[in-house]
Amino acid sequence: MSEKKPKVVVAMSGGVDSSVSAALLLEQGYEVEGIMMRLWSEPGFFTVEGRRDNRCCTRDQMLDAHFVARKLGIKFELIDARDTFKQQIVDRFIEDYSRGITPNPCLNCNRHIRFGFLLNEALARGADYLATGHYARVTRAADGTYELRKGADPHKDQSYVLSVLNQSQLARAMFPVGGYTKQEVRALAEKFGLPVASKHDSQDLCFVADGDYRRFLRHYAADAMQPGPIVRTTGEVLGQHDGLPNYTIGQRKGLGISYAEPLYVLEKHAETNTLVVGTREELGRDHLTVRDMNWIAGMPPAGATRAEVKIRYKARPAAALVRPLGPDRAEVILDEPLPDVTAGQGAVFYDGDRVLGSGIIM
Repeated sequence: MSEKKPKVVVAMSGGVDSSVSAALLLEQGYEVEGIMMRLWSEPGFFTVEGRRDNRCCTRDQMLDAHFVARKLGIKFELIDARDTFKQQIVDRFIEDYSRGITPNPCLNCNRHIRFGFLLNEALARGADYLATGHYARVTRAADGTYELRKGADPHKDQSYVLSVLNQSQLARAMFPVGGYTKQEVRALAEKFGLPVASKHDSQDLCFVADGDYRRFLRHYAADAMQPGPIVRTTGEVLGQHDGLPNYTIGQRKGLGISYAEPLYVLEKHAETNTLVVGTREELGRDHLTVRDMNWIAGMPPAGATRAEVKIRYKARPAAALVRPLGPDRAEVILDEPLPDVTAGQGAVFYDGDRVLGSGIIM
């Protein structure tokens, strides 16, 4: 008699990726259960079409996850994560924008919600692993260290947002679709007879009901959306902005000012509510510092190391020299300047398809 495989809790969203993940694990002989988190949504938000719920756990998505679980014959549970999600993700998002930085809430969500709150819930239910529908892979090095690698589909790779995971979290993480392309995952959904095979991917910030983060901030961070001066680096005042969160580093259009040559957003100074603009020649940066470093191996490299760095989820990797500055900071010297280095975004470092670590741009 073959030995029974471990128990895996699958984070189900009602989408095709998590649904196929559950089906694959079941096919491989694991004991599988599904959990879906109920997350915070804007109370009483209405559009002309009617009420809009949280974009990642609507009633329809809950029903889809339930139908998939019933089709697969696995236990399914909906758990309440609204308060934790509001405190750890939404409130931090608002606070960061109020401080003049541009956060990536998906990094915080994977660190604190999926592989914090939800992983603990899975372990409390006797699970050995938590599986998600992310396009990434976990491997083991010769010394037993867990490694995070890019997903097989370069167009869907999500290793960027998983770069915050540590060794203890990776030891419990499974990404069943990480070795497949999206097209192959949809084919598997058809094979398993799942009702979500052709379902569209979710987009945008999940907790912003209409996807308009500027509208969201006008309501929840009104103090940060106050008008202020637009200035050159010389101090010359060119006009007035309508709230710092409305602008991103590298933005050219929509500044509402006239000048002899195109101007771009260079910096945002929350302490003076000032937007700094300049020419394209002034825009590029070839040097940055990151904080809150997470080295996947558990410790920084012994010295400076060559790597490719992504400064946004969809950014192209850029060659750089990465020099650790103690355990939780690093200096990054880019081979070529980048025009959109933005405080608050994640900088993720790669050696080929292997993630070395990540930090938050200062």
